Amino acid sequence: MNKNKRYRLVAAIVALFCVLITTMNTNCQTTEKKVRKEEVMTDKLTETVYFGNGCFWCTEAVFQELKGVYGVESGYAGGAVKNPTYREVCTGETGHAEVIRVMYAPAEITFEELLEVFFFTHDPTTLNRQGNDVGTQYRSVIFYTRPEQKEKAEAYIAKLNAEKAFPKPVVTVVEPYSNYYPAEDYHQNYYKLNGHAPYCQVMIKPKLEKLRKDFKDKLVK
Repeated sequence: MNKNKRYRLVAAIVALFCVLITTMNTNCQTTEKKVRKEEVMTDKLTETVYFGNGCFWCTEAVFQELKGVYGVESGYAGGAVKNPTYREVCTGETGHAEVIRVMYAPAEITFEELLEVFFFTHDPTTLNRQGNDVGTQYRSVIFYTRPEQKEKAEAYIAKLNAEKAFPKPVVTVVEPYSNYYPAEDYHQNYYKLNGHAPYCQVMIKPKLEKLRKDFKDKLVK
């Protein structure tokens, strides 16, 4: 093979290599863009709200059963102390309420439907108390993350009071989301992991039975 032919062959190989590298980079960029687009779409399809309505072991179990709810986490919100522990919150001195963080898809379950379940699976007329659980950490509260959640929650409470849906006025407060911290790991998925424990059988199981009876059309099949 003469020198000119060798040069042409080398040039052709280099050109082919460059084309392959360019194609690979383009494919990688396209894949990256698709992933980012899907992440943005996921963010747009879901919303978050924080509900406080007594012991979060109970409320977590209830909201985990709803279709359109894609995440439920137990935690503490509304207080002044940073990174509070369960023991600290139980003193009632940190200002936090036991809450659940609910991530939901409005296209599958509306905020009004979440409110309906929230209000009718606890007693929203008792101040700082749910049954034998007493203290500000057990207060009935909605921490909203969007202005429309605030408007809808306040309108829903006004409607409940106007229609005298409960023997006493609703005392649930509606506040902007603030200072949320996830609870310790042993609190997460409590009923699913400890369903046979006495507390779960006495306190949580009846709530779930009521939920399955009154809201069966809203449950995951």
